[in-house]
Amino acid sequence: MRIFFTVIASLFLGLPLFAQAEKELVIGEQPTYMVSRAKGPIVADGKMDEASWVDAEVRSFDYFFRMDQPADEQKSAFRMLWDDQNLYLFYDFEDTSLTARETQYDGRPYLDDCAEFFCLPVPDSLYMHYGFEVNMWKVRYDYIVLWQFYNNRTVFIPDFNPEYEVGVTYNGTINDDTDVDKGWTMEFIIPLRVFRGFNTWNLTGQQWAFQAVRQDRNKVDDRFRSTSTLFPTYDVQLDVHPPYRFGLMEFTNR
Repeated sequence: MRIFFTVIASLFLGLPLFAQAEKELVIGEQPTYMVSRAKGPIVADGKMDEASWVDAEVRSFDYFFRMDQPADEQKSAFRMLWDDQNLYLFYDFEDTSLTARETQYDGRPYLDDCAEFFCLPVPDSLYMHYGFEVNMWKVRYDYIVLWQFYNNRTVFIPDFNPEYEVGVTYNGTINDDTDVDKGWTMEFIIPLRVFRGFNTWNLTGQQWAFQAVRQDRNKVDDRFRSTSTLFPTYDVQLDVHPPYRFGLMEFTNR
């Protein structure tokens, strides 16, 4: 299976880009998140109590959309760090109604309150990326996306099942519409070896493309939810996966 994913990654690194949307972003135009280096160990417990997090850049999810009615614009904060072994992500969500229904691995946690991270370990919009989606039960849907791979259809490969750590805390009651909750956090530790086939060493000064997403479902029996993103999707309103809409992360030693 690892050989298969290495071949896929190598294939897309070697191919020219397919035709993209009119508003294609090019290197130098994307917004950039500066990823500080962690100065000590980090535990995936959802608490952000390590000193390294003080140095992390804080960004909010300011781009909202929803399919059936105006979006619920609850506050979010995103932080990211790195070291020679891992990426570290921290999501901090205001949320008045905590919802998590999916319990099946590789199911549909994206229909719940869910944190998502899409990553392409090169600074360009190749038509593939890695996806990580996790709800408050820590139920995961992870995959490789081949964007508009054939006849403009996007292929999700769910057999990508990497090992990574997730920690969650929440303030409120899950799946109870009768009370008002406060919010929840999620912390990821993603080993760099997950991105086998790409350059994951000597990363200082390097740039990768990525997008961070929040799904916000505020009624237990309502399958629709607000979606918010770290970077704008521009003319693409109902799909968060187009890699030509990703921003950049830049690895720093600060």
